[in-house]
Amino acid sequence: MSVPPPAADPGPDTEDLLSELLKPLRLTGVFDSRWHVRAPWAIEGDAEESCAVLHFITQGGCWVTAEGRPPIQLHTGDLAVFPTGTAHRLSDHPDRRGGVALGAVLPEREPGTSGQITIEGNGGPQSRLLCAGLHYDESAATGLYQALPWALVLDCSQVDREPLLRDTLRLLAATDRPVGPGDRLVTLRAFEMALVLAMRPLLRDLADNPAALPMLRHPGISKAMVIIATRFAEPWTIESLAREVGMSRSAFTAAFRELVGEAPARHLTGRRMQEAARLLTETSLPQSAVPQRVGYQSAVGFHLAFRKWYGTTPGEYRTKSPSAA
Repeated sequence: MSVPPPAADPGPDTEDLLSELLKPLRLTGVFDSRWHVRAPWAIEGDAEESCAVLHFITQGGCWVTAEGRPPIQLHTGDLAVFPTGTAHRLSDHPDRRGGVALGAVLPEREPGTSGQITIEGNGGPQSRLLCAGLHYDESAATGLYQALPWALVLDCSQVDREPLLRDTLRLLAATDRPVGPGDRLVTLRAFEMALVLAMRPLLRDLADNPAALPMLRHPGISKAMVIIATRFAEPWTIESLAREVGMSRSAFTAAFRELVGEAPARHLTGRRMQEAARLLTETSLPQSAVPQRVGYQSAVGFHLAFRKWYGTTPGEYRTKSPSAA
C-alpha cells in the first residue's frame, strides 16, 4: 500500500525532529586523508559500515559516481557528505574507465590515523581533496539518520554562508596545521563539529524537499517521530501513539513502516535503548534508575530488552565502555 505524504509546510514538529536527529550521534574515531591528484584518475571506494564519509574539495574538482545513481560534479569549495558510507567512485571524469581501489592506495585506514594519496596521472588538471571516514556508534544512529539520502552536497556558496564550517574544514585540510598534545582528540571533535555544522543546512533543505524525506511531510508520522525522539520515557503503546497523532492503529502502523522503514514499536525501542546506553556510559546514574528513565516500569523487562538489543547486559555494557575507567 502506497502512503503519499500529505503536502504541508514544515512546522515546529519538523524542526524539532531535525534538531533531534544528530543529538545521539557521536563519532568514535576518524581516519582523514589529503589527496593530490592529476587527471586522469579514478578511485573506487568501498561501502563503509557505521561510518559517514566526507569529501571537501580544496582545489580543482571531481565527479562522484555510484551504481544506479546520477553522477555528481564537485568544484572547489564544495562539500559532499555520505551519511551512511555508501560505496562510491571519485574521478576526474564521470566516464573514466579503470581506476584504483581505495584499499590499494590506503590499505590501512584505522580510526585515529591519517593518510595521503598522490596520483600524477598524465600531467592533467590537478585537484586537492580532504577526505575523511567518520566512524560512529551504530546503535546511536536513529532510523531517520539511516533514511537520509546516500549523498548530500553543499556547494561553495552554501559552505561560505556557514563561516564556522568553512573555517573548520580549511583548518582540517591544511597540511601544516598545528600538532601537539591531544591532537587526535581535537581532530575527532573538529570533524564531529564539521559534520553537525554541515548537516544543519542540509537538513533544512531536506525539510523543503518532500521527495527526499517524505516522513517529514506526513503530519502524523512526523509528529510521532518527534514524540519518540523526545518523550520516549512515557508509557507509550502503538494504540496510544496512533491516537496521539490522530490516526487509527492500522493506518499509523502501515504509514510508519512505509515511510520510516521499520515498525513503530521497534523505532521506539531503539530510541529507548540509545538513551539507556548513553546513561550507562556517559553518566554515573545508578543502573537501577535507568529503566524508569527510558520508559520501562519493570527492571526485568528492561534487562531483557537491553540484552536482546545489544547482545549484552546493561552492567556488562557499562563495564566495557571506554569511559568506565
